[in-house]
Amino acid sequence: MVQVYCKNTRSSKKFAEGTSLAQMLQEFEFEQPYPIVSAKVNNVSQGLKFRVYQNKDIEFLDIRDSSGARVYFRSVCFLLFKAANDVFPGSELYMEHPIAGGFFCHLRKADKSDVTCDDLKLLESRMKELVEADMPFHRFDVQTDRAIKEFRKSGYLDKVRLLETSGEAYTDYYTLDDTADYYYGKLVPSTGYLKLWGLRPYYDGILLMLPDIQCPDRLEEFRDQPRTYEMFKENLRWNIIMGLSTVGDVNHAIIEGQASELIQIAEALQEKKIVQIAEDIDRRYHDEENPTKIVLITGPSSSGKTTFCKRLSLQLKACGLKPMSMSTDDYFVNRVDTPKFPDGSYDFDNFDTVDHALMEEDIMKLIDGEEIDAPEYNFVTGMREYNGKKLQLGPGCILLIEGIHALNPALTDRIPDESKYRIFINTLTGIQLDNHNCIPTSDNRLLRRIVRDYNKGAFTARQTISQWPNVCKSEYQWIYPFQEMADVMFNSAYLIEFAVLKNHAEPILRTVPQNSPEYAEAHRLLKFIHYFTPVPDKEIPATSLIREFLGGSSFSF
Repeated sequence: MVQVYCKNTRSSKKFAEGTSLAQMLQEFEFEQPYPIVSAKVNNVSQGLKFRVYQNKDIEFLDIRDSSGARVYFRSVCFLLFKAANDVFPGSELYMEHPIAGGFFCHLRKADKSDVTCDDLKLLESRMKELVEADMPFHRFDVQTDRAIKEFRKSGYLDKVRLLETSGEAYTDYYTLDDTADYYYGKLVPSTGYLKLWGLRPYYDGILLMLPDIQCPDRLEEFRDQPRTYEMFKENLRWNIIMGLSTVGDVNHAIIEGQASELIQIAEALQEKKIVQIAEDIDRRYHDEENPTKIVLITGPSSSGKTTFCKRLSLQLKACGLKPMSMSTDDYFVNRVDTPKFPDGSYDFDNFDTVDHALMEEDIMKLIDGEEIDAPEYNFVTGMREYNGKKLQLGPGCILLIEGIHALNPALTDRIPDESKYRIFINTLTGIQLDNHNCIPTSDNRLLRRIVRDYNKGAFTARQTISQWPNVCKSEYQWIYPFQEMADVMFNSAYLIEFAVLKNHAEPILRTVPQNSPEYAEAHRLLKFIHYFTPVPDKEIPATSLIREFLGGSSFSF
């Protein structure tokens, strides 16, 4: 017998060795407003078919938990893939990226014809049939060479290239009826768990809609994001040109000695985009009717806003302008006046953390040519200070304002739109693990933040991971609603960034103790970055955007 402690009920029960989590769930009584889809066993995500042979701590999860949501998403992806295989034999499905409240994917039919609304109805019908049949997902753990052989036989070369560079002796994969697929995480036990999802056409592809994790009995709200779509499309175009669309492709390129060239290309692409933005700003600055006076720069946490501002300033100087920078952080209210979360902790991302009335007043004075006393926020004392810093926009000067609330219309609502140039920076990962395993864009930023916080001695990996859910929640409330207002978007993702971050992140993530709740996320991230062939950062230039997180930047912060 094994003893299992259930965190949901705060009670223990004994079970026969080899009892599955699904069977144990029936023995623990607790409120389940939404279906349980997975569990954490000793703080490691597991599927409900997982069998217990030793004493364990278990927490059952629905899709309100990020771990449960990922299990549900992977399972729906397999459901869609199976339906596509059944309805359109010989077709290829590409799960690409989250956007517009769903996940964007391409279906390439064998006859190369466009996907129509009638095609989507056929897919939906088949998916519903599979759900009603409650078909089981079967997991197989085999030697990696055997898995590679099976996927090669099926023509899944994206999975072959990934597994060839994984370095693992054994690999697990799943089957649904006669269809096999590979996922780097767990699935639900059967298709009957997948009650809620939706398909809708979106540009030249399909949008897979999933439940809202805040309210799982309804789908996530659709939000059209044309500018974001164009940025993804631009990134995809470059990946196709370079022949690199999956991690397996990148790993093989690194093994073949192309890492230096990939770094140089990544830097060149980013610098090219910054030059284009600077030239556009210069053109608008010299517009006789509606000259641009201020540049507003924002983006989510760890998107690289600070380094971007410094590199943009250099290019603006090369255009003959005189950029002057200010940050919304310096207009923070005193800490005692900072808004708080219900648990009493400070909500530093709240819009009211910034004294926006004072900041807008100072911006207007600067635009009118007046001199202002510029505040500086003391993060040690939690007080806004005036230390004699003066700012004034002279001839040829343009004001750069950086901060997470820079695009919020309420910050500059008295300033004409024609005087503003808005830039939104995001980290939109351009590659997938394979055609069916897309990489969450937030993982890129979380790894950046973990490495930077740890190296600076600001926070441990455990603390950074603990804070991350609130960071993401604030971003969806205060930052992302305004991204489509941007005049231009800049993608700060680096083609081989995960390969570079791996050397830094792995030892840091291993410091998270297994008995902490944060271990589940640390374990997931360790498993994720294990897929990447590492690249040393010695060839990353000192002006690179990712130096802001790795250290060694030539810019001061």
